[in-house]
Amino acid sequence: MAEHAPSAAGTGTGTGTDIDADPGADIDAAAAGPADSARPRRSAVTRAAILAAARDRFAADGYERATIRAIARDAEIDPSMVMRYYGNKAGLFAAASEIEVHAPDLSHVPREEAGARLVRHFLERWECDETLTGMMRVGVTNEAGAQRMRGVFAEQIKPVLAAVCPVPEEAPTRAALIASQILGMALCRYVLHIPPAVDLGHDELVAWLAPTVQRYLTAEQP
Repeated sequence: MAEHAPSAAGTGTGTGTDIDADPGADIDAAAAGPADSARPRRSAVTRAAILAAARDRFAADGYERATIRAIARDAEIDPSMVMRYYGNKAGLFAAASEIEVHAPDLSHVPREEAGARLVRHFLERWECDETLTGMMRVGVTNEAGAQRMRGVFAEQIKPVLAAVCPVPEEAPTRAALIASQILGMALCRYVLHIPPAVDLGHDELVAWLAPTVQRYLTAEQP
């Protein structure tokens, strides 16, 4: 059954959110004095731990079965701190699935090099940002994560295509085809760890993938 994440604007506990918020239980940077520089750092570390645990738990259990208590246990913090920072499970999911792919501007790249530039960019992004791998894992286990990934690539690939796409009306189709190559390799290399895909170097991957991505970017419709 498809799983759907509710709007992050809600404040109810919802399915799988099994505690009430307890603001008094949290030691938050906002409560610290301005001279206490350790508190903001502690807050940043705590948030990072929560988000990492949330991505792992959403990937393992799916949105509906993942609970605030389980995520807090994985992050080794009190559940009330998760509620304090993110309000409810929907808010936590929205934060954990926030992705910025920083798609490159291809308008100043030689047209014939656009595919190679795009493939190399995504390889570098995937290997320096664990969020992308975490959300890939979520995306293959539940509909909420898949919907999030679809939205990210649909929206953030648009500016790339705008610079090189020969027919603007074809941009959605071309974006989907590009995503099939980029996400497909990412799934094999960073999630499933298929040995040949893992062992290939960046130059080899670019050499294999770039011609196909280049065709999706600039070739006339078949």
